Amino acid sequence: MANVRDLKKDINYVLGDIIEAVYIWELTNADKDNKKAEAIIDEAIVTFDDLITKVNQKDVENKKKHFKAINTELEERGRKLIEKINAL
Repeated sequence: MANVRDLKKDINYVLGDIIEAVYIWELTNADKDNKKAEAIIDEAIVTFDDLITKVNQKDVENKKKHFKAINTELEERGRKLIEKINAL
């Protein structure tokens, strides 16, 4: 990972793509109930807020380890959201 700016961009792109995928699902499945899809969008927004808050923490001793943990958490939470989209 190059820097904090790139990590913030990764968080934005990954979660933005997940939200976009949910919107596409909603458009292609207009006859189905969208409550589960809306819950996935809400969860993606909460995940975004949590990860950005962690990135912006100032009192971190080992920044490299901290940012690597955030990147790993992004991958894990992103995969869970994608699995939920696929289950729709």
